[in-house]
Amino acid sequence: MERGALDIADLAGPFDLQATVESGQSYLWNRADGGTYEDLHAHGGDAWYETVVDPIPGVTEERVPVRVRQEGGVHDGTLQWESSVDAVPLLTHLFRLDDDLDTILGATPDLPLLERAYGAYEGMRLTRDPVFPCLISFICSAQMRVARIHGMQRRLRETYGDTLTLGGEEYSVFPTPDQLASRTEGELRDLSLGYRAPYVQRTAEMVASGEAHPREAAALPYEEARESMTRFVGVGDKVADCVLLFSLGFLEAVPLDTWIRTTVEEYYPDCERGNYVDTSRAIRERFGGEYAGYAQTYVFYYLRAGGE
Repeated sequence: MERGALDIADLAGPFDLQATVESGQSYLWNRADGGTYEDLHAHGGDAWYETVVDPIPGVTEERVPVRVRQEGGVHDGTLQWESSVDAVPLLTHLFRLDDDLDTILGATPDLPLLERAYGAYEGMRLTRDPVFPCLISFICSAQMRVARIHGMQRRLRETYGDTLTLGGEEYSVFPTPDQLASRTEGELRDLSLGYRAPYVQRTAEMVASGEAHPREAAALPYEEARESMTRFVGVGDKVADCVLLFSLGFLEAVPLDTWIRTTVEEYYPDCERGNYVDTSRAIRERFGGEYAGYAQTYVFYYLRAGGE
């Protein structure tokens, strides 16, 4: 097992691990104390977070277990990590540590709501999750609290995924498309997936058979990429935008979930256009276009956590 540390002061901008991992972007990390999405630490807590990273083109060709925690502040702390490999490239990719966060947030408009959200969760970055687990996670997200979505993904890993060992501890791997495609709807319903079970099974089947792969969207212009993602069963515009934003790097994507629709209604009613595509385009422009997904994620977490 390898261990190391990464100095946050060396990054372009601050970083807050807890806010990044537990802000509703990713459901693939477990907090070692068992409280993921249920018992948040104080801002900037120092708990260990654990996951197994699926192969990511250009980053890792194998599945890699990794543990990480933050010690110290969002400007001058360190990220302590344990893994089977040098985890710095993995963490840099997964948490977008190569983003110049100050420049990105500075490029978004000077809107009071954004300023309050940025101040409340300084150092939160967007995630860059492996695309298939991200897709399945957000198919499961419909009409669900974040803790329940996370629980579904944990049960999928523990029931149908392989295991890897790190430091004598076993970690469950997210199931492959083949592993999920081979399950029945009834088996997936037994894991509390409900009506999402056939969507998960059929989408996994599409990927396993080569009929379609979510990574194909990465090469397309943004709105074409969103349309491409909706080929998968159980994927509408909102889920598509979540995968584009939190996995494939479309930083302009603004998923219109309940919290963002409320934001439009209460703060920016002139952005309401009566349909998803046009309303999303309008709020995306209001949030500055290129980095609107960063603004969206800060607002989502700020409001969901009771900011106002």
